[in-house]
Amino acid sequence: MSLLIHKSIGSMRAARMGCEGEVALVPTMGNLHDGHIALMRAAAKEAPNVIASIFVNRIQFGPTEDFDRYPRTFEADCEKLEAAGVEHVFAPLENEMYPQPQQYFVEPAANLAGVLEGASRPGHFRGVATVVLKLFNIVQPDVALFGKKDYQQWLVLQHMVRELSLPIRIVGGEIVRATDGLALSSRNGYLSVPERSEAPRLHRMLCAVRDAVRGGRRDFAALQAEAADSLNRSGWNVDYLCIRRREDLTAPADNSDGTGLVVLAAARLGNTRLIDNLEI
Repeated sequence: MSLLIHKSIGSMRAARMGCEGEVALVPTMGNLHDGHIALMRAAAKEAPNVIASIFVNRIQFGPTEDFDRYPRTFEADCEKLEAAGVEHVFAPLENEMYPQPQQYFVEPAANLAGVLEGASRPGHFRGVATVVLKLFNIVQPDVALFGKKDYQQWLVLQHMVRELSLPIRIVGGEIVRATDGLALSSRNGYLSVPERSEAPRLHRMLCAVRDAVRGGRRDFAALQAEAADSLNRSGWNVDYLCIRRREDLTAPADNSDGTGLVVLAAARLGNTRLIDNLEI
């Protein structure tokens, strides 16, 4: 079956009405890699109809972030989606999604969305939650899949769906990595050759923190500081490297049993900001 491309909300809604059985939605910003395709294949196991979206969402980018240079590879993306068996892609232009300046926004709770990524990128999760709710209203999926590389985003959207009583299951896709451990990301293409060789150090550092917690260390603040300092001394600029509880991203007590945790990091290597995480 060939991939059907929908540029308008009306076309996408008409196609959704024609789907028999449940629908799975995989929202993306395009420049698709193997991690995205793994989500598409996981979506096919959740529902008989898979819809992808490709939309670079301006309102989740800060004023100094990379909206204008974010890679757009639509034709190649469509070839990958068709090869993965995706039936529909919703790829609206900006004036279709935002025919006038957006005045109504979803404001995620500050205790979840105002820390880590939210602290480093003010307004980011407001933009994410707003566009995802719009996509949900347009596509009306039964299930939506999001990669767990963006761990905090995955949690924010789970909470949004629960608190707004949306009839949608949120499924997280495990991180897909290169053979050297680097989490696949559309922004990896910004890395120079030397930076690409250095980039897997972030994953190795998270593994070291995870292993230390598994080995019994509970001085979490000191462990975080040591790991961040090691990265900084290797030429990185660490935004955060934190051990948190998986369910709400609050800091664990030092008497924690070491389970139900996740270690998350964001750091710049040259001009490229990379994020990663590992569940403990």
